Amino acid sequence: MNAFMVSAEIEAVRGLPSFDIVGCADTAVRESRERLRSAFRSSGLRFPEIQITLNLAPADTKKTGSVHDLAIAAALFSVMGKINAEEISDHAFVGELSLGGEVRPVNGILPMAFLAKKSGIKKLFVSYKNAKEASVCEGIEVYPVKNLIEMYKHFCGESIKTFGKYIPFGDAFDETLDYKDVKGQKSVKKALEIAASGGHNILMIGSPGSGKSMLAKRLPSILPQMTFDEAVETTNIHSIAGVLDSDDPLIIKRPFRSPHHTISSVGLSGGGSVPKPGEISLAHNGVLFLDELAEFDRPTLEVLRQPLEDRKVTISRAWGSVSYPSSIMLVAAMNPCPCGYYGHPKKECICSEKKVRQYLSKISGPLLDRIDIQVEVPPVEFEDISSEVKEEPSSAIRERVQRAREIQNKRFKGTGITCNAQITSDIIDEVCVMTESAKMFLKSIFDRLALSARGYDRILKVARTAADMTGESLIDKSHIALAVSYRTLDRKYFG
Repeated sequence: MNAFMVSAEIEAVRGLPSFDIVGCADTAVRESRERLRSAFRSSGLRFPEIQITLNLAPADTKKTGSVHDLAIAAALFSVMGKINAEEISDHAFVGELSLGGEVRPVNGILPMAFLAKKSGIKKLFVSYKNAKEASVCEGIEVYPVKNLIEMYKHFCGESIKTFGKYIPFGDAFDETLDYKDVKGQKSVKKALEIAASGGHNILMIGSPGSGKSMLAKRLPSILPQMTFDEAVETTNIHSIAGVLDSDDPLIIKRPFRSPHHTISSVGLSGGGSVPKPGEISLAHNGVLFLDELAEFDRPTLEVLRQPLEDRKVTISRAWGSVSYPSSIMLVAAMNPCPCGYYGHPKKECICSEKKVRQYLSKISGPLLDRIDIQVEVPPVEFEDISSEVKEEPSSAIRERVQRAREIQNKRFKGTGITCNAQITSDIIDEVCVMTESAKMFLKSIFDRLALSARGYDRILKVARTAADMTGESLIDKSHIALAVSYRTLDRKYFG
């Protein structure tokens, strides 16, 4: 996501054979000297036996990894007289070399390809395993290179055939998990439909077996189709993390990430000595599902607060910082107590009040305040399970969600906002226009529930989505009432 251009500048003079690499290079970059020598020998090429100094510019920016091997090899070809530096001023070379001369794939090739295009690069040389991913970027010629000798022959006249444009295949939706298989729970399905329509965060609280996980796992089947820009953004993150499918490198299905409750804060937010995206960023433009929310460590959950507000994760190190986008829908599910039956209409809870409070206290007030919709999932009744009436399929729900999103896309065109959940405070009064009755009703609710400013904004955003789903331009009292009903569950369980 933070790609930058690196120029391989080379100087060769007569003298004792040596090969020095400068330009703030780390150990992996400096080790490329030995990889290149071995790759040249294995390819039947004679390594220049002269005094060589290679500078990776800009010299004040740290270079890491093995992605520079192919560019350094191209610089050495110029020393050998096989490449004219002026002729390749619009070329870029990205790849790692093996000792046998093969060009290996690297992570993050797609953001590099887009930066190359933006910087005026016309031809991009990459590993043939990276070629399909790089070809997602239009307006740049991609040359798939299998080994070093193939690139050498290309500049000797035996041209490498360019890679054609990649066209993604497969369906944008997973049809194996469908809401038609979920009996009952109409109120919860309605809440999930509103959440999907506006991109809102949602918390489901209910006893074991009430269907919380089943409902959450089917949420991607009703989410709106990804735009090309969203697909590229999501693919960039997965490419950097090294979890991209090389055979199908453009992600067209919205991500659904469901980490286990034992995950660490670094695993959730990202990081490490060489920072990589965590689960929050891997769920960008999709769903982050946290099942058994109260079982997560509280410090781990608190990591979510900044990404949910700013929609990005910033990781700082001594040498600098990196930012990964994290525009996610947080979907959380939890039991109301350790045994799971607190407030159950038919089963008795065996937990003491103290245990219930300790269990629920793992969810902080500021985190709850960032969850737009809080809904109780009641136990499924026998009449619902045994009913032969067919439930509404995901495709029908998705059509309504798509219509609501199209209204939002038209409203926010050119602003960078993609859904109602992302409405910023500077335009909320302009976008969320209420009728007088709605305004008076919200005023009475604000005082009665002692809402925070964030809670007020989030009620307006959910009400705006409810109005979009009915095709109304003004927010009415009924829309406010619906949004408020999704903010009262925390009073019941969390005091």
